[in-house]
Amino acid sequence: MQPFTGSFTQQEALDDTVIAAAAEILRSGRLHRYNTAAGELSKASELEQAYALYQGARYCLACASGGYAMAIALRAAGLAQGESVLTNAFTLAPVPGAIASAGGKPVLVEITEELVIDLDDLERKARATGARFLLLSNMRGHLADMDRLADLVRHYEMILIEDCAHTMGAAWNGRKSGNFGLAGCFSTQTYKHLNSGEGGLLTSDDPDFMARAILLSGSYMLYERHGAAPSPEIFERVRLETPNMSGRMDNLRAAILLPQLERLESSIARWNERYRAVEDGLSAVGGLVLPRRPEAERYVGSSIQFRLPGLSRSRSEAFVAACRALGVELKWFGAPDPVAFTSTHHSWKYVDPQLLPETDHVLSTLFDMRLPLTFSVDDCRHIAAIIAHCARDAASSTPEVAAAPRSVLAGE
Repeated sequence: MQPFTGSFTQQEALDDTVIAAAAEILRSGRLHRYNTAAGELSKASELEQAYALYQGARYCLACASGGYAMAIALRAAGLAQGESVLTNAFTLAPVPGAIASAGGKPVLVEITEELVIDLDDLERKARATGARFLLLSNMRGHLADMDRLADLVRHYEMILIEDCAHTMGAAWNGRKSGNFGLAGCFSTQTYKHLNSGEGGLLTSDDPDFMARAILLSGSYMLYERHGAAPSPEIFERVRLETPNMSGRMDNLRAAILLPQLERLESSIARWNERYRAVEDGLSAVGGLVLPRRPEAERYVGSSIQFRLPGLSRSRSEAFVAACRALGVELKWFGAPDPVAFTSTHHSWKYVDPQLLPETDHVLSTLFDMRLPLTFSVDDCRHIAAIIAHCARDAASSTPEVAAAPRSVLAGE
């Protein structure tokens, strides 16, 4: 098998349009979002207007990161210290981290074999805890049945905030991810769908909520310079009682995001072409399970996940190593320790330990892989062939012990 030689962390170069936009800001010296001439709209405000229009939301705030957007969304929505916040057990560390930084207590909800929040467990825990908040993580770009989820949110009178770091541009029955609750939180970190190194966007249709979020982000009393914000009289009600928790986006990052936003739909089409090439190459591999993509879901395939149920821990480790030897970098969510960006609820020691047998069962043989746009479609076919080859080898060896839930493997 010919090894793959591409890089799984190399993103596309930013083109001359983006570089020119950055150079214009650098030449001006006015990187701070409020350093504007009279009557001028800053690049940060221009980005907020453009993204609000793309998202179909009334308001948008550009901030320092997606994690920061989640934390101030919870604060702006009225989260009290020590209050429970429901969230998926399968997510990345910034999600429970945002809950903790806002003073909340994460209550983890099981996931299904389709890698989405288990709506039956969500209902059980909503009823048992009386939690007012659901921070929904659309982890790795997978959307739950958003119609049913929205019904549950209404029935239990919960406040829904969506983590859309992996679903920028995705939709359910034509309704964009981020538009199902009070707020949507987006990331523009390098490995997301727009690249500014770090950055975040917060959207909402609620004027009081967004006024508080803008003040929390560190607007001082310059909120009238925002281009996608509520009217000044809304701010008058909360401007002196809302703390400044500085986390603004600067004009340089906003300037390099604007040209990328114009091309986002084209990028989504390219990601999905690559996703389908890998999906097609893996679909006939016996024992390999791909998540089902519902017809109602418009996804963005910037990464792909699959499971190899029945593999032992040692065979899973061997499978990852075999793929790596042929140049394919996989993340395994059954690993006993967090690796780089990948962790599970057992690693979040600031979260109360919780029994999540279904989640542990799914994660024990779950593998994950980025699909950067630097890969060609042929590259993706090559990668799929390598994974298929290594998966068949792994399946042909009878493991001594089937993969156990993480709680067993970690001795917890």
